Amino acid sequence: MLAEQRARAILQQLSQRQTVSVAELCQITGASEATIRRDLNALARQGRLVKVHGGATSLEEEEFLAREPDLATKQRYAREKERIARYAAALVGDDDVVYLDTGTTVLHMADHLKGSNALFVTSSVEFAVRLTEHDLHVYVLGGTLKLGTVDIVGAEALHALGRYNFTKVFLGTSGISVSQGFTTPDPEAAALKALAASKSQAVYMLADASKFGRVTAATILPLEAARIVTDQLPDRKYLDCTEVIEV
Repeated sequence: MLAEQRARAILQQLSQRQTVSVAELCQITGASEATIRRDLNALARQGRLVKVHGGATSLEEEEFLAREPDLATKQRYAREKERIARYAAALVGDDDVVYLDTGTTVLHMADHLKGSNALFVTSSVEFAVRLTEHDLHVYVLGGTLKLGTVDIVGAEALHALGRYNFTKVFLGTSGISVSQGFTTPDPEAAALKALAASKSQAVYMLADASKFGRVTAATILPLEAARIVTDQLPDRKYLDCTEVIEV
């Protein structure tokens, strides 16, 4: 079977089933695993499918985002983000040691934490300023200031973060996918988020409904590694992977 014929066969399978494995495609096309993997890589580069571990998923199943959303996009769903943040802030107790991630939804928590006696750690300079305005106890990670933002990333930030042990972590994400987990366009940010999660007793991913079904460049965590707090769950399939709290 020629490459073009294999491509048509792969896309036909995805149109019918949304997800297909390399082994299944080998059986259907008669091609080797190496050949099928090359085909999947080529189709993924063309934006015709999403390549996942062991196979591929349909673009109808997941939207791939190559870069960070623009400011206008981030400012959407403000009411939903506020509701999510208010719920998340109520989870923080006075004895907690809390890591607060970057991102617009997590940032909304600041105004709901007034009077808290918890200890806060963050990689967001903006978040730290907001928290100190409320006389809260906050530490900012050292490291590299990410271009175009006021967020700290890099090896120094990872080293500093590794010294902490958290009771709760609140993270933001650009995408939520059954196959790829929680994702973000920035690999450095993904590394920081993943480390924070590994150092915490409880991990909460704050995400409005628009984040579901999206995949970006770097995986942060598999879905089962965090509870999701959202305004609306668009598909019950996510409940098979983790706890979802709708607020």
